[in-house]
Amino acid sequence: MDITQLILDDHAEQRRLFSLIEQIDGKDVEALEAVWGRLSAFLDAHAEAEEQHFYPQLLKLGEGANDAEDGTVEGETEDAIEDHNKLRDAVKAVAQHKVGSKGWFEAVGEANVVNSKHMGEEERQGLTDFRINADLKTRHELGVRYAAFQARHITGVRPVNKDPEAYVEQHG
Repeated sequence: MDITQLILDDHAEQRRLFSLIEQIDGKDVEALEAVWGRLSAFLDAHAEAEEQHFYPQLLKLGEGANDAEDGTVEGETEDAIEDHNKLRDAVKAVAQHKVGSKGWFEAVGEANVVNSKHMGEEERQGLTDFRINADLKTRHELGVRYAAFQARHITGVRPVNKDPEAYVEQHG
């Protein structure tokens, strides 16, 4: 088990769930509510799992990879935490619309855009950085904790935005 692979697997599931929503007729409110409910809970739990188990260790072991913000692991992490905040806000914005309406689909689409940009950066930066700088034993141990966290929070977590600079200071 490797935390970087578990995160990639989560990303694939997020992409799949967004794709399912795009294929459901707007009149099928029950199906849209069910899939969106699962996806929004999953997004929140995924971000929190990363913030509790992945990013603190990335700050200790990473060096900044590829196009990391300012070339440092601290910049890379601050950017990721800010992305999580933007995604939490985008997920909350969906609730302001009637399920299945044009506005609802647009808000879900915006959440997809925010999430997709974040996943791409994370895959190029933090995950690459961690694979290069963390040994397999560490990646396995974190993977176990990450998987257990997500299993305990299958219905989601209370979404709370975090101050990126304070996060890096606290965990760095």
